[in-house]
Amino acid sequence: MKYYSTNHRAQQATLQEAVVRGLAEDGGLYMPERIKALPAEFFHRMSEMSFHEIAYRVADAFFGEDVPADVLRTIVCDTLSFPIPLVRVSEGIYCLELFHGPTLAFKDVGARFMARLLRYFISREAAAKPQAAAVNVLVATSGDTGSAVANGFLGVEGIHVFVLYPKGKVSPIQECQFTTLGQNITAVEVDGTFDDCQRLVKSAFVDAELTARMMLTSANSINVARFLPQSFYYFWAVAQLQKELGGREPNIVISVPSGNFGNLCSALFGAQMGMPVSRFIAANNANDVFLKYLSSGQYEPKASVQTIANAMDVGAPSNYARIMELHGQNHASVCRQISGASYTDAQIADTIRQCLAETGYTLDPHGACGYQALRDGLQQGEVGIFLETAHPAKFRDTVQHITGRQVEIPPRLAAFMQGQKQSVPISARYEDFRAFLLGFKG
Repeated sequence: MKYYSTNHRAQQATLQEAVVRGLAEDGGLYMPERIKALPAEFFHRMSEMSFHEIAYRVADAFFGEDVPADVLRTIVCDTLSFPIPLVRVSEGIYCLELFHGPTLAFKDVGARFMARLLRYFISREAAAKPQAAAVNVLVATSGDTGSAVANGFLGVEGIHVFVLYPKGKVSPIQECQFTTLGQNITAVEVDGTFDDCQRLVKSAFVDAELTARMMLTSANSINVARFLPQSFYYFWAVAQLQKELGGREPNIVISVPSGNFGNLCSALFGAQMGMPVSRFIAANNANDVFLKYLSSGQYEPKASVQTIANAMDVGAPSNYARIMELHGQNHASVCRQISGASYTDAQIADTIRQCLAETGYTLDPHGACGYQALRDGLQQGEVGIFLETAHPAKFRDTVQHITGRQVEIPPRLAAFMQGQKQSVPISARYEDFRAFLLGFKG
């Protein structure tokens, strides 16, 4: 499979080149040259299949031309070593719980898959070229990406990870998950916003002198090996719902808490492959650039604002380019498949309180956006699934303040909080970040 750039000015790349580079030379995002539709028999049998079986079939459609079947199956099974259950929250509304992985966030799936795929490519390269250069992974995080990527790559030989995060704009628990690890993980505390962090990463990739001296890749959702595997759990959600409804074929609506839009983008790829979902909702916090695009047809990125759903604090979502590519740059086509919703901090807090009082289910601030979007937008005859993208304990102070109830911290999350913070403070100026990378000694 070849991969092309959304900017259409770079040469096509192999899967390995796309994964290692992260971003195309022209600054565009890589897209597979084609999206394979899965056969009807797969969808007829899906409710009877295991998560690993479903995920392997989807992975094979994406990566099977480039990765041996036994290797790919091992990567899939090793990645998905934890459950992702579908839980009924209220009449017609189900939650896909994506917080049962090592860092209690949805990004564990993509980060673990990418780490294992990159390790396979590096080991193959090392066998052919014993002096092959180490790979440096740059990742910007507004919260959960950093911890998922850092823990996914922790201890992987031949890879060093730099996690860039905005100073004072991630939760204390999230910060602990990537600043206390050491080894091959370096946390970089940027005096700015997530958008500044993302800009620094993208600037590094198009810096010819820097990339000539360091092998760089990204583990943000701009990387095809990060966002494509996230489609696995959408198929699994549909399969679980089909089984729950005993063969009835509902009109399924999926509401996706959206920041950089990699999660929603992976769902759209699933839909292109034939996944039976009627439509999608992009659920935003106060950072509503995409919602305004849907209503006006004008895409106008702007500086992000800080909210209690901080992982969605993105004012210039990278994967907008992929969504537009999937829809041929056609606004009407986008609107037929995706609607939008946006919620203030006060509305998110009200949703968390109301959901707990009415259903007994505790939402995190991001899942609250997805849940409320279904409550507001679900139509007669539709069944809704929203994504609970992180465990409420990752936002313990916020959720406890809103609900007035204690939120228990899972043991594996508590373990991160015992570590010593190690981070490198840096300005938001690219020149400073560039100098830091060139002078880094490990």
